[in-house]
Amino acid sequence: MTDAHTAFGWQTALAVVALTTIAAVAARVGSTGTARMSVTAAVRAVVQLSAVAAIIVFVVQRWWATVAFVLLMLAAATVTSARRMTRRRSGLLAGVAIAAGTAPVLAAVLATGAIPLTGVAVVPIAGIVIGGAMSATSLAGRRALAQLADRHGEYEAALALGLMPRDAARLVIHDAAHDALVPALDQTRTVGLVTLPGAFVGVLLGSGDPVRAAAAQILVLVGLLAAETIASLVTVELVAGQRIARSNS
Repeated sequence: MTDAHTAFGWQTALAVVALTTIAAVAARVGSTGTARMSVTAAVRAVVQLSAVAAIIVFVVQRWWATVAFVLLMLAAATVTSARRMTRRRSGLLAGVAIAAGTAPVLAAVLATGAIPLTGVAVVPIAGIVIGGAMSATSLAGRRALAQLADRHGEYEAALALGLMPRDAARLVIHDAAHDALVPALDQTRTVGLVTLPGAFVGVLLGSGDPVRAAAAQILVLVGLLAAETIASLVTVELVAGQRIARSNS
């Protein structure tokens, strides 16, 4: 049987450099303005994952460290999402949406025994779910705030008709949550047909068992869909309630 494990070493380093170059060159040719950001993101990913690899053994063997690491991931996701939505401090309420999406998913997979109650299992699944909730929060928040600004006349008209501010805002931004869920919905619908996502590939490369890989991927995809749905809905509610406000400029 052919060895399916990824070759780590100079081959991986060379591939990462090549892929980063492709992304940067494509961005430069397409004038997206993200060439430097692509390189910076790739470098940060290497540094951060190297650091995580160095401490992960310590983290997963101690529950207090596991909890602290999950909270650190949540804090980093909150700051990232907040910056994507607004420069105001109210953007930090993104953490509420991310936590609201993440908590029930982790509770469900742990309570059902789908993943064992161990640090080595909790840390990766928490990272995946927090990341998905972060993306949905950023997308929903940006979309909702943009709609509220672009369609302010409709908002004012709704207020003139007697609607409360929250209800008037909901009328204008109600589809922001739906738009934020399009990537998750498309990924879930087309898994196995268009893409073989990370969890499937990771388990497949690690164990060589397609059944285990498929089970892990299904768990991840449905968990992400649940987390992102809750996170996007909470975000839209926070914007509608004027808890998260758009930057002045």
